Amino acid sequence: MSSLADSRPAQDGPARGRPRSEAVERAIVEAVMKLLEDGVPLAELSIERIARTAGVGKATIYRRWSGKEELFVDVVRTAEPVDPELPGTSIRDDLVALLEQLRQRGLMTRSSALLHSVYAQMKSSPRVWAAYHATVIAPRRRIQIDVLRRGQENGELRGDIDVELMNDMFAGPMLVRTVMRPDADLPAGLSEQIVDMVLEGLRPVSSSPVSSPSA
Repeated sequence: MSSLADSRPAQDGPARGRPRSEAVERAIVEAVMKLLEDGVPLAELSIERIARTAGVGKATIYRRWSGKEELFVDVVRTAEPVDPELPGTSIRDDLVALLEQLRQRGLMTRSSALLHSVYAQMKSSPRVWAAYHATVIAPRRRIQIDVLRRGQENGELRGDIDVELMNDMFAGPMLVRTVMRPDADLPAGLSEQIVDMVLEGLRPVSSSPVSSPSA
């Protein structure tokens, strides 16, 4: 992904190539946002049109993004909550941080007509959705899976449950509320509530034998 923060000051004297410009990248991203706000469908967002709106040449865009799909995914990422820094203090705390990002994303999508439109258009464009899934969803899911595996290894979570299924059990309730039930509440504390309820059923079962009552 192209980083808007990867800007370096120009140096005196000749340099190889052209330095990345935060201002130029921001202008391109804002041009895409403006076109979307003006109601331009994703299918009509050509690189030529984006370049004209941003006041740059097409080559300037292609030096930073391989094509429209990668650029569009980058634009969406700038509007999403930043990836959380996991506390690392416990599996519970890490899972709460990950679910809280989903909750915040849901709140942002609901409050922004533009973001709502963007996600709808992405899902109708298989190439863009595939790029978004590969660069945004899949890496985040890998982080969640790693957290759960760590929980199984250190005995905080049951080891007899498939980790992929376990991840769906944590993320599922929040995704249902943010994606399938746009009218559902997303109150503060929801992430903690979901994690605590699911953890209750995923803690390792005590290996101590249960005493049978005497006859």
